[in-house]
Amino acid sequence: MTDTRKTETTDTGKPGATFSAAERAAMRQRAKELRADQNAAEALREVQEKIASLEEPDRTNAERIHAIVTSVAPSLLPRLYYGSPGYATAAGRIVLFYQERAKFKVRYGNLAFFDAARLDEGTMWPTGFAVTTIAPEDERVIAELVKKAVGTD
Repeated sequence: MTDTRKTETTDTGKPGATFSAAERAAMRQRAKELRADQNAAEALREVQEKIASLEEPDRTNAERIHAIVTSVAPSLLPRLYYGSPGYATAAGRIVLFYQERAKFKVRYGNLAFFDAARLDEGTMWPTGFAVTTIAPEDERVIAELVKKAVGTD
């Protein structure tokens, strides 16, 4: 059987790698997170430190999302997810996370919900949202989505 995987080049132009440097760094970060046996206080501290380290407007967006999530869904536990601020169930399943724009050098942050989020509506529903800035109306929408995601709506 022939290997049909796509061969890409690394950042140095050498063939053979299938992941970019950013993707490899994210995977290393995720492996570190999985190995760490963190308690809730350590995880919260890491999320707060990560948020504080972000560039604007990501810092403000992440702070506002963190405040909304911890207010309307206190059952969700803050923890890093691939190095980004995330919120998980007590069983450790990530419900949502905020991916800062600077991480992948894109023009907007991303607020994403996973399958643990109870957002199902019909046969198709949004699970990711581009975030440039968060206005008061956006805060209300995010709060409603988080409530629905954890089943408290």
